[in-house]
Amino acid sequence: MSKAPKSTSSRKRTGANGAANGTGPARTGAGRTKARSNRSGKNPIPINLGLQGGGAHGAFSWGVIDRILEDGRLEIEGISGTSAGAMNAVVLADALYDGGADEARAKLYQFWRSVSTESLKSPIQRSALDVFFQNWNLDHNPAFIFYDFMTRLVSPYEFNPLNIDPLKEILEDQVDFARVNACTKVKIFVSATNVHTGRARVFSGSEVSLDAVVASACLPFLFQAVEIDNTPYWDGGYMGNPVLHPFIDQCGSPDVLLIQINPVRREGTPTTARDIMNRVNEISFNGSLLKELRMVEFVNKCIRRGDLKGQPFREIFLHRIDGGSGLEALSPSSKVNAEWAFLTHLRDLGREAAEIWLGKHLGDVGKVSTILVEPYFHVDDEIANILEGPDAGN
Repeated sequence: MSKAPKSTSSRKRTGANGAANGTGPARTGAGRTKARSNRSGKNPIPINLGLQGGGAHGAFSWGVIDRILEDGRLEIEGISGTSAGAMNAVVLADALYDGGADEARAKLYQFWRSVSTESLKSPIQRSALDVFFQNWNLDHNPAFIFYDFMTRLVSPYEFNPLNIDPLKEILEDQVDFARVNACTKVKIFVSATNVHTGRARVFSGSEVSLDAVVASACLPFLFQAVEIDNTPYWDGGYMGNPVLHPFIDQCGSPDVLLIQINPVRREGTPTTARDIMNRVNEISFNGSLLKELRMVEFVNKCIRRGDLKGQPFREIFLHRIDGGSGLEALSPSSKVNAEWAFLTHLRDLGREAAEIWLGKHLGDVGKVSTILVEPYFHVDDEIANILEGPDAGN
C-alpha cells in the first residue's frame, strides 16, 4: 500500500486532520503500484487536463491526478476546471509553486480532508443502515429530502441571507492565490457563467482568485450569485464543463485528457420530480462540452484532409478517463456526501481508472486521440460513442 509524501510547506493550514497528525495521504488499492517517476529515463510528456464539476464526485478527479503525479511520466501543462475541478486545479497550482509532485499530492489530500472535516458539521449524514449496507446515496435521508425541497421552494437570498459558504472558507484557508497566480509550472483556467449574458467567462493568470473559484461552483439554487467586477456569476458548468478552447490558444501540448465525472448517458426514464431535475442538470452540464468536442473533431478532420494548409490550426488529441459503472451507480444526492470514507472511495476509483488508462494509452499521447468524436450525430447510439464507447479511438 502506498502513501503520498507529506507536504514540506511551512505555511500553516487548519482543518486537515489527517495531514496534520501524520496519517498522510491514504492507502489505496491502486496505490500498490510503486511510484514510477520517469522510470524510462525520458522527459515527461506534457498533457492538459479538463476537470468537470460534480460536488463530492470531484474526489474521483483527485484520484486521477494523484496517480498521474505519482507515475511521473506525464507533465500537466494546463488545467481547465469547473466547480470541484477548479478547486482541484488551484490546490495543485498552489503546491507546485515551489514544490513538486509529492507536495502536490499531499496538498490535494489535505484539501479534501478539510472538506470532509467541515462536512461533519452538516445535519446531512448517512444513516446507520446506509453505512452498514455501504450505500453512499442520500436519497432517503430526511435531512437531505428537506434540504432538497427547500432549495426548490425558496431562493438562496431568502434561506441563506448571510450567503454562508463553507467551501469558500476552506479555500480561503487552504489556498494562497498569490502563489497560484505566480505558479509557472501549470496554467490554470477557471470558468463561470455570466448571469447577464449567459456566456462563459474563463479566468486565467492573475484573474484566478478566490471569488472566481467560488463563482465557478455557485449553483444558483444554493448560493447567491458571486459578484466579480460588478458582474454576477453562476456555476461554470452551465456553459463549459469544462471549457477546452484555452488549451488550443494558450498551451503547447496537443493532448487533452478529459476526466469525466458526469455521465452522458443514463438508461431508463426519470419519473420523479427530483430525478427529472437531476437528469436535466446532467444534460445541461454536458451540452456545452459535447459541442466543443464536436468542433475540435471537425477541425481535426479538416486538418487531416489538408483543408487548412497554411492556417494556424493544429490537430488536438482527445483522451478520456471516467468512473464507469462505479460513478454511474451513484445517485446525484451522493454529490453532497463529503464523508471521508466516500471521498477516499472515489479517490481510489480515480486512481484505478488512471492506472488502467496509463497502461493502455500512455503510448498514444502526442500521437493520436483515444476517444472517437464525430462532428455530427444522427442516432442515439452514435451520440453515445462520443464519450461512452470503450476504446473507441482504437
